[in-house]
Amino acid sequence: MLSWEYPPRIIGGLSRVVQELSKQLVKLGVEVHVVTADHPGTAEHEIDEGVFVHRVKTQPDATPDFLTWVARLNYGLLQYAIELHRKNPFDLIHAHDWMVADAAWVLKKGFGLPIIATMHATEAGRMHGLHNDLQRYIHQIEWRLTYESWEVIVNSLHMNNELQHSFGLPATKIKVIPNGINPEQFNFPFDPKSLRHQYASDHEQIVLYVGRMVLEKGVQILLNAVPHILYGDPNTKFLLVGTGYYLDELKKQAEYLGISNNVRFLGYVSDDELKRLYKIADTVCIPSLYEPFGIVALEGMAAKVPVVISDTGGLTDFVQHMVTGITTYAGDSGSLAWGLWEALHNKELAKKIADEAYRRVNTIYHWKIIAGQTLRIYERVLQEAKLIGADAIASQPIKPIDVDIKYKKTALESRS
Repeated sequence: MLSWEYPPRIIGGLSRVVQELSKQLVKLGVEVHVVTADHPGTAEHEIDEGVFVHRVKTQPDATPDFLTWVARLNYGLLQYAIELHRKNPFDLIHAHDWMVADAAWVLKKGFGLPIIATMHATEAGRMHGLHNDLQRYIHQIEWRLTYESWEVIVNSLHMNNELQHSFGLPATKIKVIPNGINPEQFNFPFDPKSLRHQYASDHEQIVLYVGRMVLEKGVQILLNAVPHILYGDPNTKFLLVGTGYYLDELKKQAEYLGISNNVRFLGYVSDDELKRLYKIADTVCIPSLYEPFGIVALEGMAAKVPVVISDTGGLTDFVQHMVTGITTYAGDSGSLAWGLWEALHNKELAKKIADEAYRRVNTIYHWKIIAGQTLRIYERVLQEAKLIGADAIASQPIKPIDVDIKYKKTALESRS
């Protein structure tokens, strides 16, 4: 695994995905090495529940800009990965997003290893288009990673369509595997009264938002919805967890709207504290304008809390309106206010959707199920790759067109 973040380095959802997927793959008998960026106070090498984690400690120099940092990171990833491969050769590379694309590409060319890429998002999707040279450059690297990969995994039908449209990627090269959750993490003894009283009185209800404070997450839409809710029920509190470049603007917006007494910006909180916040919430709100998947919604569902989402991206893949959650129009604060009001004041509906959501989390979106689906892709890619050998893999920019035909023929013969 090549990933630019891994806990305790957590910038977005990618970090958790890589960690949980890796742990479950280990349980299925896969030896997993994650080569990732450094993080203060962490060991250079450690074993995380069977996952070998290697953090790049060889790039200590300050860098003048973001792209230079990414380039230096890829040099570091390569140093570690090449050393590891020489000692104990890998079978394949699983690259997560464009920030590790160069390292994955060199490892493929140097050792004939097939690449599987997971595209968690795209620059064009995040930015609602490509507006400057930096964004176009990132888009080009994203395209190259998908082009060089044997298979590309995405977490939603929305991302499937986005990659076909943005990169001209053949549909046969893309596999949709959703993100997952371990619902067991929310099964712990907990008396919510003490924590609730820190934020709300007994007669007040709590709306929870968890995510980065950036434009595409739509927190500004949530804040615009707050006055509508408070007009009907002033006994509602809003807890906003997360950090990001837009945080100061959002605080100013809350002051301008006169809702600061009902809105708390909590910043970064620990994993344990976050789990407790889910358990005191009356509803979880995901107001995103762009959301490739939306793992926060899964967390709310696993915590048995009704979720209110916007109808964007991958959220609608697993949140079914009035069945496993409440769907509202993206970017529409009035629609969002309606959805939150339903979740807070229609208790029978709230319980019904929370119960069904929890059932589906356990039967469809559990990480052990997701890992099994991923492992089957690994096994098929390795079988296909044997048909052409390492030298051909290194020289081929894409999977040869006839590999699928050969593989299917070989599989049919073996069954005969």
